[in-house]
Amino acid sequence: MEENRACCPPCVGVVAEFDPFHRGHAHLLARVRALCPEHGVICVMSGHFTQRGSAAAVDKWARAEMALRGGADLVLELPVLWAAAPAETFARGAVGLLLDTGLVDTLAFGSECGETAPLARLAAALDGEEAQAALRAHLARGLSFAAARQAAMREVLGAEAELLSGPNNNLGVEYLRAARRRGSAVRALTVPRQGAAHDGARAEGGYASASLLRRLLAAGAWEEMAPYLPPESLAILRRRHGEGLCPADLSRCELGVLARLRAMGEGELKRLPGWEPGLERRLARAARESVTLAELYDRAKTRRCPEARVRRMVLWAFLGLTEEDRRAQAPYLRPLGCNRRGRALLRAMEETARLPRLIRPGDAKRLDGAGRRVFQLEARATDLWSLCLPEQARRRGGLEWRSRPVILDV
Repeated sequence: MEENRACCPPCVGVVAEFDPFHRGHAHLLARVRALCPEHGVICVMSGHFTQRGSAAAVDKWARAEMALRGGADLVLELPVLWAAAPAETFARGAVGLLLDTGLVDTLAFGSECGETAPLARLAAALDGEEAQAALRAHLARGLSFAAARQAAMREVLGAEAELLSGPNNNLGVEYLRAARRRGSAVRALTVPRQGAAHDGARAEGGYASASLLRRLLAAGAWEEMAPYLPPESLAILRRRHGEGLCPADLSRCELGVLARLRAMGEGELKRLPGWEPGLERRLARAARESVTLAELYDRAKTRRCPEARVRRMVLWAFLGLTEEDRRAQAPYLRPLGCNRRGRALLRAMEETARLPRLIRPGDAKRLDGAGRRVFQLEARATDLWSLCLPEQARRRGGLEWRSRPVILDV
């Protein structure tokens, strides 16, 4: 491990979106606390746009506060260039930030299987030559990436490959792959997912998925939501809702998104992440013929290019991002919130961190050109996220420059 790790408090790293922070998230952090009582807990969390290719329903500072009140000590931001990305890139960005704190010796995550050993075997096998050759062969047959990867792993590991069909298992495998590629000796800890499945339409066992809770939030169904949220999360959501700051929804920018896509030439569309030959024509045609985002996604998706990939491409087009904007690794550590222990961890990072820390927005001015560019893109993304808010008066830009980390004196 890093040579100065011994003199610093050890930490568990957790990757999440917390959109919103619900009882399942609280269970995960409680188990982490119970299993690693001497460790600090650092979360890396997506900002205002998420892996599903849409706007986060709740602003990132409110979600950071939810996490701090639910068991985290420090919440760092995963910039949009890695947050709104496929699982492999999402994991690479998030795990890289955790490792670059110089404090994390354990990665913790939820999973459907609840065991690290089979996920570690999948992570190791996926990077092997046999699996990569099988993956290329299945992609050549026209399968989507997810289907081709699972078919390839079935050839290599047999029935164990079915674990990849669980979304949390899949993310766990990618976290382990990201750590392996960094040559890290970080240990892994997984907690069995409780209750409702990822994106489950119904609550189960006292737990509801974040997607169900976002739908209830959009409908203002507070009584239906309440049993599945920690009281602190519910109070923060009510406060933000009363201020007109949630729920954000990309559909409020629907005409702007369609206008942006219709104005883009095929050359610009080819610069979006996930592009492959011919996809730019399909996306351009879908934008011309569609009058809603839902119709656009439906027209553009194919067996090889599923809706999640289309949604991310459309989002990147709206945000004015290109594949060239994304570096191999996020270039800074930016706290969105901390408690007393989290402040001590930030101080420790003065000695351990491999990346600069952005405590205040003005600190971005001290970054090198590439790092400053990433922050500027983040600020622009937040300006566009503000247009997704329900209250017109709340849609002014500049929120990124006016906001400071949430600090809890606990």
